[in-house]
Amino acid sequence: MSNPIEDISRVKSTELFEQAKNYFPGGVNSPVRAFKSVYGSPLFIERGDKAHVWDADGNEFIDFCCSWGPLILGHNNDQVREAVIKQLPNGLSFGAPTQLENKLADLILSNNRFIEKIRFVSSGTEAVMSAIRLARGVTKRDKIIKFEGCYHGHSDSLLVKAGSGLVTFGETSSAGVPKAFADETIVIALDDETALTKAFEDFQGQVAAVIIEGVPANNGLLLQDKSYIQFLRKITKENGTLLIFDEVITGFRLGFEGAANYYDVQPDIITYGKIIGGGMPVGAYGASNEIMSNISPDGAVYQAGTLSGNPIAMAAGIAALTQLAQPGFYEKQEEKTDAFVTEIRNFIAENNFEVKIFSISSIFWFAFTELDAIKKADDIIPASMENYKIMHRELLNRGIYFGPSGYEVGFISAAHTKEDLTKAIASIKEALVEVFKNK
Repeated sequence: MSNPIEDISRVKSTELFEQAKNYFPGGVNSPVRAFKSVYGSPLFIERGDKAHVWDADGNEFIDFCCSWGPLILGHNNDQVREAVIKQLPNGLSFGAPTQLENKLADLILSNNRFIEKIRFVSSGTEAVMSAIRLARGVTKRDKIIKFEGCYHGHSDSLLVKAGSGLVTFGETSSAGVPKAFADETIVIALDDETALTKAFEDFQGQVAAVIIEGVPANNGLLLQDKSYIQFLRKITKENGTLLIFDEVITGFRLGFEGAANYYDVQPDIITYGKIIGGGMPVGAYGASNEIMSNISPDGAVYQAGTLSGNPIAMAAGIAALTQLAQPGFYEKQEEKTDAFVTEIRNFIAENNFEVKIFSISSIFWFAFTELDAIKKADDIIPASMENYKIMHRELLNRGIYFGPSGYEVGFISAAHTKEDLTKAIASIKEALVEVFKNK
């Protein structure tokens, strides 16, 4: 089935990357873009349309990265583009209230039972940082519990990793993060009720919030049992601790009400990002009227931003979410994704390849493992990423663009056509044959 295939030309992209090294650390403005975990130099993307992107060398790819998730409608969506164009002559930024903020907020709150008020910010990182400050302000406590394998942006108190032992203070995972900040963050493994119980025993009355990704999808796709998430809700309530769902990826991706609806769990605070800007930089956090009343100017928890509620982002978000709110949108997405992963799973089973595809809604992840479930970061074998490197190169050579790291998930958009997915399936089968041909 698989034939040797030449590497795509990266002459122009490589040239641009060498230039970029003179301007940016590592030649990039976000680390994963440097292609350190896969073969070759990074591709410099010039344009995108529907489910396709084109790089500086003119190579065309079917895109499953989708700007790391927000492009659930695909690239250059007609309605989003026209909304942005319509707003442009009216101004790019005011640092003042606009009617567009009201419209987007009403669209979100009218279709989401889990939050009563919302505050727009400019990124997912900013949303999570603000939610943590809010939780600390409401509870008058300092410590945070997070889970190994969950990423919540690059704010200091959350850029930590687990230390040794069952329950431990976090250790800084980045230079420049003070140890005192990390000492306020307790890191435990996912899917471990014993560890969570012990954390609350060890730090009784000190934990302001527990934060978890709606579905952990930044370090593989670590699908959690509903019973565990419901246990998380129960133990936080018993301890007077707020539960934060980081839905920067899962919000408006699993459904309009995200993981909160999927698990049938009411978090205390929810953070959003990515999708609600239709591709523009935006984030948000929301909660009940009572909790949000603590935010300045109503309350004592300060948070501000000149570009919060930026009119271009708001216009794009209104156009995007209006489409997502249409009946049947998410059902179609799930049906499309199920068909995609099922055909590949069948091929894997027929060939007895040691690789699994985990999926939820329109998110999927390839894991080179024999395990039937991966719920913890420690379940991922680092050496297995060598297989992903081969797969990634083979897919690029066949015109399929996946994220440049085996820990990253893939996304299917509404713009992916049957033809796109049929070609991708054939290419993935060929790539897997190449991965396993000498094993």
